[in-house]
Amino acid sequence: MTSNRFGTQITPEDIVEALSFFDSWEDRYKYIIDLGKELPALQPQSRTEENLVRGCQSQVWLTHREEGGKLYFEADSDAFIVRGLLGVVLAAYNARTPQQIQAFDITAYFDSLNLLKHLSATRGNGLQAMVQRIKTLAASH
Repeated sequence: MTSNRFGTQITPEDIVEALSFFDSWEDRYKYIIDLGKELPALQPQSRTEENLVRGCQSQVWLTHREEGGKLYFEADSDAFIVRGLLGVVLAAYNARTPQQIQAFDITAYFDSLNLLKHLSATRGNGLQAMVQRIKTLAASH
């Protein structure tokens, strides 16, 4: 889950439902970009080499903390569409236990969004790199 600017949790189901209302992928991209605009800005001190996600065409930083047995992620990118894709990914993984993160079927989620077909190969690889980084972090807890 991720939060919008009003503090409301956005779930994967919310994103699937919202995208189903749009007829064109141009409108869906706009929604995804707007979702990225809702993410809180990552603090400049968190934009370190250690937090950089490898495998992404754009620069992507990802941090996390554990609180009450759940993992909370913060992420940012220098590209609008990638920031939106981070919002899509964080809706699936944020505020979940490591076990829930490992069990979540991200492939089915992406399929329900019909997302990977509409991304370039490099964006798709970057999206998978983000997911793998989150799963690796969850596995270490």
